[in-house]
Amino acid sequence: ENANLMRNIFIYSRMFDVPVVTHCEDRSLSGIGVMNEGRVSTILGLNGMPREAEDVIVARNIVLAESTGARLHIAHISTEGAVRLVRMAKKRGVNVTCETCPHYFTITEEAAMQYNTYAKVIPPLRTKADTEAIAEGLCDGTIDAIASGHMPARIEHKQREFDRAVYGISAFETAFSLSYTALVKTGKMTEKQLAEKMSKKPAEILRFKNKGEIKPGMDADIVIMEVNNEYVIEPSEFYSKAKFTPAKGMKVYGSTKHCIVGGKSVF
Repeated sequence: ENANLMRNIFIYSRMFDVPVVTHCEDRSLSGIGVMNEGRVSTILGLNGMPREAEDVIVARNIVLAESTGARLHIAHISTEGAVRLVRMAKKRGVNVTCETCPHYFTITEEAAMQYNTYAKVIPPLRTKADTEAIAEGLCDGTIDAIASGHMPARIEHKQREFDRAVYGISAFETAFSLSYTALVKTGKMTEKQLAEKMSKKPAEILRFKNKGEIKPGMDADIVIMEVNNEYVIEPSEFYSKAKFTPAKGMKVYGSTKHCIVGGKSVF
């Protein structure tokens, strides 16, 4: 939270040519908020986190990265304003990359209605305008990668009053299917582009030289998906111990058929 400390981190990171991966949240603004500040938080009578809490730190980190020449990576971007700031920074040549998670372009704050704690994540789920801006940012290259955002929690820690429930989402098993359904099935991007967002670009950002692509000399880490079968997301069938998701009941395409890790079949 200290801008001077952050600036020093950027300066030192240049010695090792590593990206500084940042969670952007101004806690003086987000305060005791537990979900996005807006219509739904007002209806539910819950303290909200304004979008500015993310936007302000995104802007600050971009300024510091630009002045120091460091590599900045912004994790789980979730607001329309943050997308706009990154887009402008890239046009100026700032060395910045960013990622989002499937729930930030497929699910809105409406999922928290009826005090649904399975929709309590950090950053919080936003509005339809934000999800549309995230999808647009993915398609025009502003947002470089898609991460699962998998942050599991014990079910008893989620089944509490909204204020007391922990943040978290079981997202690993739905990451591809939500992304494929929202982006490829709608014609917004190709299968190859989605694979790059979920594999090639993350490897490039983290400088993993032997991962991210299928070609000779690379690690044989391969996932084979069935993309033509429509199914309904049912968390009780998850392999994860965290059997909950705000995406429950959504119809999607893309189920895992085979996983190969280091050339060995594991699923």
